[in-house]
Amino acid sequence: MIGLAPLAAAAEEPWTSYMGDLAPYLAIGVFLIAFGFIVSERVSKVTVVLVAAAAMAVLGLIPGSGVFYNEHAGIDWNVIFLLFGMMVAVGVIKQTGLFDYLGIQAAKLAKGRPYRLMVLLMLITAIASPIIDNVTIVLLIVPVTIVVCRRLGISPVPYIIAEILASNIGGAATLIGDPPNIIIGTRAGLSFVDFLVHMSPIVIIIFAGFVLLTRVMFRKSFEYHPERLEEVMELDARAAIVDAKLLLRSMIVLGLMIVGFVLHAFVDIEPAIVAMLGAGAMVLISGPVLHDALREIEWRTLVFFMGLFVMVAGLVSTGVIGTIGQWAADAIGDNWFVAATSVLWGSAVLGALFDNIPYVATMLPIVETVVAGAPPLAEQGIWWAFALGADFGGNGTAIAASANVVAIGIAARAGHKISFWQFTKYGIITVLLTTAAAWLYVWLRYFL
Repeated sequence: MIGLAPLAAAAEEPWTSYMGDLAPYLAIGVFLIAFGFIVSERVSKVTVVLVAAAAMAVLGLIPGSGVFYNEHAGIDWNVIFLLFGMMVAVGVIKQTGLFDYLGIQAAKLAKGRPYRLMVLLMLITAIASPIIDNVTIVLLIVPVTIVVCRRLGISPVPYIIAEILASNIGGAATLIGDPPNIIIGTRAGLSFVDFLVHMSPIVIIIFAGFVLLTRVMFRKSFEYHPERLEEVMELDARAAIVDAKLLLRSMIVLGLMIVGFVLHAFVDIEPAIVAMLGAGAMVLISGPVLHDALREIEWRTLVFFMGLFVMVAGLVSTGVIGTIGQWAADAIGDNWFVAATSVLWGSAVLGALFDNIPYVATMLPIVETVVAGAPPLAEQGIWWAFALGADFGGNGTAIAASANVVAIGIAARAGHKISFWQFTKYGIITVLLTTAAAWLYVWLRYFL
């Protein structure tokens, strides 16, 4: 078995030098213990990541103050401020009554039929995710889901889980749909059109299969209460709008934010800047409802992400993740299909254990090493395998993607707890099937 000792020996960073050969093992130990507590759910996951982050700092396993300034080895503030900005925007929109309006309309359109309602909500999520990043989509759709399920007297949990899975699948279709795609596209020189041409076909096929899969996965969760539907059908959806003027103003701001997200790659403005500008505009137009809107911010979710980024920084700075990738690159050699297969399945598995944003940022240099010298078509296949594995791996566990953490946090705030294993048992099935379909697609299109 290959040891981890060379990692610390070769490290030039001062924060690992005094730990010697122990640094990688300590980083792995802290991470695994923290991950175990998160899975067990015996302690608040926010508490766990903060304690683990503190342990990484005390043991000298993270790059000092650099953890606050280097997104590749610490907290990715682009992600944090993107989430914060969208939470402010959604909080203001919620005060208008729009979510109640959409909930009533969705229940009427689905006629209370649970599977029909799930398909409708998943379609909205998957269609919007390629245009607006999937974190923003779950911020918008989960509150609607909670409202409509409350109206129908059913549990929103299976619907929220299905929406999370659909958002991660749909978001894979474009450059801006899933944060890992933005990182990969920037580093590999892949454009918005490239993602449309290479990712959209398989995403459409996989989503169609996923819709059928949910009919089986959630079959025991579907509830139908015709007496509640009758009450809903009698409701006037328009009466749910409590502030039409604020709704109009907030929709204009939201529309401009969406335009900003679509164009950000062309005008070289980070999505986080767009979100913060939009949040500022929402604050200016919100008036007396600002206080209520700010209470909607999921502070616990933001803190959780900060702690998680620091935990991963310990694995990055001690060389653990990079060395695992290098071992894979050395083993692959010049067998390009094996390389694509390894990158795809490796990303799906590892992406399910770590948040896929820091994972992708960490593995990019390794993938660049793997594709060096590859024929053009094989090089494309490996890059797209990397993107598909990272995106679909985000469905593996409750902490594997930003959208998962955000949506589960919103559900918990509304009194609907989704446990780690409750999500993961559906996520693992989805990852296995979607990754297998993606592998077949990569083989047929780039290597056959």
